[in-house]
Amino acid sequence: MTPLRQRLLDDLELRNYSPRTIECYVAHVARFADFCGQSPDLLGPEHMRAYQRHLLDKKASWSQFNQAVCALRFFYGTTLGRTDLVPMIPFGKRPKTLPCVLSPEEVAQLLEATRPGRERMLVKTAYACGLRLMEVLDLEIRDIDSGRMLVHVRQGKGNKDRLVPLSLQLLTELREYWRVQRPKRWLFYAQGKTEQRPLHPGTVQRQLRCAVKKAGLRKAATMHTLRHSYATHMLEAGVDVMTLQKILGHSQLSTTGRYLHLRGDHLQRLPSLLERLALPVANLPEASAPAARPSVAATAVTPSAVTPSAGVEYGVLVVSAFTPTQPTTPAPQPIDNRTRANGRRAEGRS
Repeated sequence: MTPLRQRLLDDLELRNYSPRTIECYVAHVARFADFCGQSPDLLGPEHMRAYQRHLLDKKASWSQFNQAVCALRFFYGTTLGRTDLVPMIPFGKRPKTLPCVLSPEEVAQLLEATRPGRERMLVKTAYACGLRLMEVLDLEIRDIDSGRMLVHVRQGKGNKDRLVPLSLQLLTELREYWRVQRPKRWLFYAQGKTEQRPLHPGTVQRQLRCAVKKAGLRKAATMHTLRHSYATHMLEAGVDVMTLQKILGHSQLSTTGRYLHLRGDHLQRLPSLLERLALPVANLPEASAPAARPSVAATAVTPSAVTPSAGVEYGVLVVSAFTPTQPTTPAPQPIDNRTRANGRRAEGRS
């Protein structure tokens, strides 16, 4: 390891960056140096611009592009102390996309498509608790608090601990899973030669892709899709946004608020404007053969002459739900003898 890389590692560790972030930053700086063919401390703004152009030509995702920007900004601004170069490494504009969300029926199909045992239990736990992939892989036996019906998530994203509710059904299935698998430390483990170790994230993602294909789902579901689905389903069940923010571990309420737009029940309660329009009905051409005269309930009338009932669309063929409104004339009133006498006197005067 070169002294420059060791210095970058020390700067990241001193600031308590997570191991995954450290690995990502070091890898991006190394790729930048390999692309330019020189040590990164000898490179300048033009090399950074060429590398960013290279990432765009490779169709790099927004997250990968901005991870490289963050790594280079940290390296030049903190490790090398060349803060004048930091503004010359621009971030990419984040695309505003909506996350993929599965319906409860699709989640059930996905669980049914997973292999029984550890694979199904891992996916079920991730959905039932709304956990990120690394959070569910880092779960230990001690993190399941059956006395308080809570799951303790330790050092999640941003090195933050939090508590999430534990359902009775999940606790029952976890106990049965423990009796069969007998995990010693990590709840979901891979058996090594000498001891158990945590599962690799890539292994879990490959297993889920196979399950999605087997379930016949057309959505591009990943492990993080289960977390999006959990948040959306909790809001649809009536959980308030503030409580959901704490369960998910979001620092900003706006991050949790985007799930409000994904609520199916919230969107379905909005009025359908097209059904409120009174569109004219097109006149149908007359048939050559004589046809029987249709009844009043089956003829087409204009919207002004009908009274629509609930659940009937305007502007379509009129069915029996439309009742033509006929103008009403007052019924004749009976004439008594006094009225007749008054009429004769009026005729005599005239």
